[in-house]
Amino acid sequence: MQKTDELINEIKKVVIGKEQVIKKVIMAMLAGGHVLLEDIPGVGKTTMALSISRCLGLDYKRIQFTPDVIPSDVVGFTVLDRKSGEFVYKPGVVMTNLLLADEINRTSSKTQAALLEVMEEGHVTVDGHTYEVPKPFTVISTQNPFGSAGTQMLPQSQMDRFMVRLEMGYPDFESQISILRDRQTEKPLELVKQVVDKNELEVMQNEVRFVTVKDGILEYITKLVENTRVNEYVKLGVSPRGAYALNNMAKACAYVEGRDYVTPEDVMEVFPYVTSHRVILHPKAKVAELSAIEIMSDIVKNTEVPAIV
Repeated sequence: MQKTDELINEIKKVVIGKEQVIKKVIMAMLAGGHVLLEDIPGVGKTTMALSISRCLGLDYKRIQFTPDVIPSDVVGFTVLDRKSGEFVYKPGVVMTNLLLADEINRTSSKTQAALLEVMEEGHVTVDGHTYEVPKPFTVISTQNPFGSAGTQMLPQSQMDRFMVRLEMGYPDFESQISILRDRQTEKPLELVKQVVDKNELEVMQNEVRFVTVKDGILEYITKLVENTRVNEYVKLGVSPRGAYALNNMAKACAYVEGRDYVTPEDVMEVFPYVTSHRVILHPKAKVAELSAIEIMSDIVKNTEVPAIV
C-alpha cells in the first residue's frame, strides 16, 4: 500500500463517508495548492483539517475570522524590545504548516487580502522585512454559503488563489450511524496516527511535479478551458492560471492513483472542483437554476476525450 492510501485510510477513521473529499484535499496539498471548503457548520471541516495535520505531522493553527480581525493578526507585527532596544517580529497565525482559516467571508477585505497574499507569495513582509512561511504550507479555508448578511465575499481574483473548492455535504444514513456509534465513549481524533512527516510530504510534493503530462493531455486541458470561455451560461471563463492549476491537480490525482503519468480520466475527475470557483456565470444560468459545478460537469461530458495510449 502506498503512502497516500495509508494517509487517506487513517483520515477516514475520523471523517466518515467522505473519501472523495479527503482524496481531493490531499491532492491539492500534494500539488502545493490551497483548499476552500464551502459548506454549512458542523459537517466536519475542522475535524478534517485536524486529522490531516496529525497524519502528516504538521504544525497546525486555526483562526476564526470575525469583522474585528486585522491583518497583523494574520501576518504578525513588530514590537520594541525594551531590553535590547530593537524591534522584534511577533509571528502571526500564518507561521505554521497547516492553517485553518474559518469563515474567511466574515472578515474585512483588507484582512482577506493579507492572507491571500501570503498564500500566493509564500512569505510575509512586515515593516520592510520579509519572513518566509514554514514549508510545507497549506491553507484550508471555510465559508458558509448561507447566512451571508454582514459578510464580505471574496472577489473573483482572490477566489482564484484556491486550487480547489469543495463541499463536505451531509453524511449518508449509514455514515451518520457510524459517526454516532464511534463517538459514544471515545474521541476518534485521538486515535489518528502519523503516517508521514513534513520532510516526506515535501518529497511527495516534489515527485508530483515530475509526473508526466503528454501533449495530448495538455491539448485536452486547453480544450476544456476554452469551452468554459464560450459556454452560453458562463460570462467569464477560466484563466490561464486556472488551466495551470488544473494541470497540477491532475498530476496529483495521477500520483494518488499510483501512476507517474496523467490520463484524461485524471483531468475529468478534478476539472469541476478546480474550475467552478474560477468562472463568473451569466444571469441565464440563474434563470435555468444551474450551479457552476453542474455547468463545469456538463462541459466535461460534452468535450471530446482524446485517445491516449
